[in-house]
Amino acid sequence: MNEHVPGIEVAELGTVLRAGGVLFDVREPDEYVESHVGGGVLVPLQSVPMRVEEFPVGQPVYLICAAGGRSHQAAAFLRQQGIDAVNVLGGTSAWIAAGFAVECGPDAGPTA
Repeated sequence: MNEHVPGIEVAELGTVLRAGGVLFDVREPDEYVESHVGGGVLVPLQSVPMRVEEFPVGQPVYLICAAGGRSHQAAAFLRQQGIDAVNVLGGTSAWIAAGFAVECGPDAGPTA
């Protein structure tokens, strides 16, 4: 993980999402169903290279996983593809620990 990837704290992410920021969740489907940040689009890490066209160009995209490792990998890859990818530091675990709301279930938010 030596590729420089910008990061964002979960407190700042909340503000970004309220302003229309785009969030992608790179965890596995079962993790997403258990709990996820509302509005996050599920694109499991292994699918990212095959679905790179789904990530918008010309605006920051925010990537989240459980603790920040997988989202860092995805962000590093996407940045190599010219996408302004930002890693959510601490992931969903930090989001929950900070007291922010999560959604549960497969139909609680958009999936791609």
